[in-house]
Amino acid sequence: MKRHETMSDDRSFMLEGGRTGALLLHDLGGTPVEFRFVAQGLARAGMTVSFPQLAAHSGCFDELQESRWQDWYASAEAALDQLRQRCDTVIVAGFSMGAVLALMLAAERKKDIDGAALYAPTLWLNGWGVPWYARLFKLIRQKSVAKWFDFAEHDPYGVKDPRMRALVGAAIESRDSSEISMLKVPGGAMFEMGGLVNLVCGRASSIEQPVLLVHQRDDDRASIHNSFWLQRNLGGTVDMVVLDDSYHIVTLDRQRHVVTDRTIAFAEMIRRARDEFGSTVVEMRVRTGKGQPSAA
Repeated sequence: MKRHETMSDDRSFMLEGGRTGALLLHDLGGTPVEFRFVAQGLARAGMTVSFPQLAAHSGCFDELQESRWQDWYASAEAALDQLRQRCDTVIVAGFSMGAVLALMLAAERKKDIDGAALYAPTLWLNGWGVPWYARLFKLIRQKSVAKWFDFAEHDPYGVKDPRMRALVGAAIESRDSSEISMLKVPGGAMFEMGGLVNLVCGRASSIEQPVLLVHQRDDDRASIHNSFWLQRNLGGTVDMVVLDDSYHIVTLDRQRHVVTDRTIAFAEMIRRARDEFGSTVVEMRVRTGKGQPSAA
């Protein structure tokens, strides 16, 4: 199948393929480039892939500082609407904060999201590379106070592979992070992310779509306990993949091919379930014994 790529001025892109679609959501302060390898792999498997650049993620620190999580969500929702026009089956896949945003979409748009793949989901910054004082940020209760702080990138930059880490480090040292991520994430945006996390955690049990969790055992930013919490609290079936040779940015690091292959297999399972049963939630419950299908 011939694929056609379209890209906008804001670095959003779409790889046109078949009737199974994947909506990819990047990290806070990140760019669609984080997902380039995974996106191309999904497209080669025949999927239509949409990767929007989230609102306020143009590389301007002040713009991201003043943004709200609702702005980021609106970007994701608009891309979902566009993808739904092309595809019968849609999964949403998110990295880090993008994974939290993916869960919010799954909670709000149950009929439009057939499954969610979550890569290193970040509910709490509690990895071994996070400075101890950064964890005190959660005590801040006002965004005006949060704006006095920021979160700068530092070695190992969430990447275990030396070659890829060198590329990320060089971009940061040259102060040209447009192809990787922002040099630092403003405290105001981190405060907004905290609000989003609280909402998603409160609604976790209502999210019944099948979920694929991919987390690295040695995550330097978000401990694997983030995924363990989701595994225990999500309302649907959960398949978890634990990586052993990556740090936080699994979509760029050494085991990015594992991330890609498992996502393709997950999407194919979702497509077959929808084709046969008309609902991935019903099929998963029957298959795992988590209850019987309802008339709805």
